[in-house]
Amino acid sequence: MLKLTKKADYGLIAMRYLAENGTASCSAKDIAEAHGIPPELLAKILQKLVKARLLSSQHGTNGGYLLARDARTISALEVIRAIEGPLFLTSCVTTRGECGQTSRCTVREPLRRVSQSIEEVLSKITIGDMGEQTATVEPEELVSLS
Repeated sequence: MLKLTKKADYGLIAMRYLAENGTASCSAKDIAEAHGIPPELLAKILQKLVKARLLSSQHGTNGGYLLARDARTISALEVIRAIEGPLFLTSCVTTRGECGQTSRCTVREPLRRVSQSIEEVLSKITIGDMGEQTATVEPEELVSLS
């Protein structure tokens, strides 16, 4: 089953929360309390997002986190990659190349296309879109094997 990790879920939730708060910085504690996220885990996730330059952090009394760019320019894929690294549907669809089954595998290419389609859809969904209740992804956009 293809499933995002809790870390990726929490990262997307935090990014959406920050987008909703606009130019006001928010502390990791505020975000964690608002969404019932373990504060220590969220702090680590937010630091990964800062390192990926998706967030900026400010120290001091009015410190906290802010989106580094407009929410409409930050994709779900960027957030997930910053937290989890590259997405792989199966172990054969990696940057490492071939596995022991390569010469007789009949599913590598179809699975690679599925993985690519998922990445394309995630790259089109922005943090700004996540706040819009009308934002939808059509099933044919998710998996296009042609």
